[in-house]
Amino acid sequence: MSEEHAIAATLRFTATDLLRCRFAISPAFETISAIRLTLPAEAPGQHGPWLAGAADRLGRLDLRPITLLQPRRGYTPDFLAPPPTGAQATFDDELARIAATPADRVAAEIARSLADTPGAADSEVGRFLRGEPGTVLATLTGLIRTAWHELVEPVWPQVRALLEADVSFQTRRLAEGGLDRLFAELHPTLRWHDNTLIRAYGDDDDRDLAGAGLVLMPSAFKWDQVIVVLDEPWQPTVIYPARGTGGLWQRPSGTPDAALGRLIGRTRAALLIGLDEPATTTTLAHRHALAPATVSEHLTVLRDAGFVVGERHRHEIRYRRSELGTAAVIPSGGKGRSGG
Repeated sequence: MSEEHAIAATLRFTATDLLRCRFAISPAFETISAIRLTLPAEAPGQHGPWLAGAADRLGRLDLRPITLLQPRRGYTPDFLAPPPTGAQATFDDELARIAATPADRVAAEIARSLADTPGAADSEVGRFLRGEPGTVLATLTGLIRTAWHELVEPVWPQVRALLEADVSFQTRRLAEGGLDRLFAELHPTLRWHDNTLIRAYGDDDDRDLAGAGLVLMPSAFKWDQVIVVLDEPWQPTVIYPARGTGGLWQRPSGTPDAALGRLIGRTRAALLIGLDEPATTTTLAHRHALAPATVSEHLTVLRDAGFVVGERHRHEIRYRRSELGTAAVIPSGGKGRSGG
């Protein structure tokens, strides 16, 4: 799977492909994505509270063999979290698949990943990763297991509930409007036209699915972009940010966030707090599981009050917090919110 912000990925469907579309949830992928958010260069977005709560446990973990395989722009080995074969795979099921990866695939995918980070292959960790594939795979499998137990399993009930809610919502959307509506509204960066699914940004890849179908996988921890997996032997997969991640780590009453909610309203407070990076109305609607018209109405109020400003970026209007909005979210003299 690649992490890039470049040209479009285009997937062309036949009638057989449309019949072979399915949803899946992957605890292993959520674990790999959670590990990625521990990198200093990554923006945790709305996951700042989770990251802050896991800080002590993170201090006991050495995840460098995995984080080195997650370049900012480039290829992350697919065998670390292969697309699920079923709708509700358990973590143990997925870990068993990872542990059974053939040695030649381990070596090839690791070499491809290391090549995307200058100097990575010659670092101490890189040299280990280029070693005997069986030993390397055992180490990576053990780290993924540990990261799951330490970082993700404690919050898995609420993460799983969010992912299952997204699948339920998308299934209702499919029932009401068919595949045309499902794909057209799945995520703001995806476009659907004439049996063709286009990701607005990403790898330059043009593919006929040719009857392989497509796995659709919502993610909580991969919150900021759509990932497309097309390499064999995996079934083609689109991983997209789940709806409603903006409310995943709701603060309890009595916190500054809750006080801001009482002042300007919970929804407007959540939108303001979630604007750690500029975002469009449609992106915010997806993130907070709201109708675009509702978000637009709230943003208008926040803009008129001086809390946000809208700036044109190509054909889009992206909203960001103003100085006043930032002061409301991060009170003067305080340490601020973790991740926002």
